[in-house]
Amino acid sequence: MILETNSPEETFRIGVNTGKMAEAGQVFTLTGDLGVGKTVFTQGLAKGLGIDEPVNSPTFTIVQVYEEGRLPFYHFDVYRIGDIEEMDEVGFEEYVEGEGVSLIEWANLIEEILPSKRTEITIEKDLEKGFDYRKITIEEKE
Repeated sequence: MILETNSPEETFRIGVNTGKMAEAGQVFTLTGDLGVGKTVFTQGLAKGLGIDEPVNSPTFTIVQVYEEGRLPFYHFDVYRIGDIEEMDEVGFEEYVEGEGVSLIEWANLIEEILPSKRTEITIEKDLEKGFDYRKITIEEKE
């Protein structure tokens, strides 16, 4: 599925709708360049899960856990990961195989340990279509 947005608010709303439809154990991967709107999408997804506390990229902790929504939400940011072994240290496997919803930013950096069943989300800019234009591709992997 390909969706197009022209504002951060629209990207946020797609995240909200995704969060409302998310199921226990679902894993989302999120890729896109810096500044493309990954955090905005993630904040929307958290809102769709019923999480009201502020959601920001867990840049220095690898994973941030939110438990106040209808399902636990595990937000990973692996941009600064130095070694794939670090994922074992934070309990990556337990999170993605658990009953919560996992979202992994910069998932392409840990491709070899991602579960085969996941929802891949890619956000891209196209400046020819405007500064706020985003193309959001959502693809189910089995």
